Amino acid sequence: MVLREDVTLTVAGRTDAGVHASGQVAHADLPSTVDVAGLPKRLARALPTDVRVFSARVVPTAFDARFSALRRHYEYRVSDAAFGAQPLRRLDTLAWPRPLDVSAMNAAALLLLGEHDFCAFCKRREGATTIRELQRLELARGNDDVITAFVSADAFCHSMVRSLIGALLAVGEGRKPVEWPGSLLSLHARSSGVTVAPAHGLCLVRVDFPEDSELAARAEATRKVRTLSS
Repeated sequence: MVLREDVTLTVAGRTDAGVHASGQVAHADLPSTVDVAGLPKRLARALPTDVRVFSARVVPTAFDARFSALRRHYEYRVSDAAFGAQPLRRLDTLAWPRPLDVSAMNAAALLLLGEHDFCAFCKRREGATTIRELQRLELARGNDDVITAFVSADAFCHSMVRSLIGALLAVGEGRKPVEWPGSLLSLHARSSGVTVAPAHGLCLVRVDFPEDSELAARAEATRKVRTLSS
């Protein structure tokens, strides 16, 4: 045991089971005697091989990994190549069995941007809002036939990213029209027509935070229950 006592860890993004994170941020209250700079090396000897702490530092007392965050950035990888996903990327890339029209998917994605109630794409949690500001939803095909979706928002509700991807996949293979995902924003409950994309294609890649002087104000604003302006 590295710290010889139980520590409560607060993370910036609570990812679904099976989702990867290469840019997760977390905070914990530690005794002043802990060598923070040496933590990554010590933790590397104790953590499983698929978990690593890249860096650690002392932050202001107002910092909260969850509530101080300005936005989260995710990427979702899917391959529609005839052979499926590259063997060395099979654990983080979804193999899709049918060709996907990226232009149609991007056209549908544009209709989802902005602040909306995304309850049609979320699993509701008691007392939690499903209003979010989707700031980026863009897809690009690489030379390896891997399509990467870049998804950014001030926050995400449970299964929201994977549901958005699932809706866009339906558009990309021609099962649904371009307008369909955007039309779901008028619903007041989760849509049974949206398939949640598999977890392994999704990765949390970055979390943005404000300047130190704005941390407390950001945390206070985030804790307020959000409503849509009329």
